[in-house]
Amino acid sequence: MRAGTELVFLRIAATVRPPAKNHPQQDLTMIRFLLRFLGLCLLATAFVFFVYDGTKSIANHDLVYSKVGDVWAIVDQNSLNMAQAWLKQKLAWAWDPYVQRSFDLPAWAVIGVIAAILILLGRKKKPLIGYARD
Repeated sequence: MRAGTELVFLRIAATVRPPAKNHPQQDLTMIRFLLRFLGLCLLATAFVFFVYDGTKSIANHDLVYSKVGDVWAIVDQNSLNMAQAWLKQKLAWAWDPYVQRSFDLPAWAVIGVIAAILILLGRKKKPLIGYARD
């Protein structure tokens, strides 16, 4: 009787396989989904800033927009100060003519460009015609 139970156990153990490891394609699909999701959330945020700036501009009869530096300061002043200090240290030659002016750009435009880049990075690959893709 004991030999029979060991035989059954060996048969069950032979049929049980270790769990399959994640396929690299599945990992890329999740990363693409995350990039697209973040991109779409940022695109919605850019649209909200665009509408907000548009209503302020209509009310004031003048072009008014939220600057990247101002929005970043509202969200987290310490990280803005650290980023500016790091950029001044690493890109001292470009701070005054270029980098400092990037903080004065409209927030909706900068967030929209970042969103577009994330959406493009997360897009699905087009199938190649006549070729197999691995």
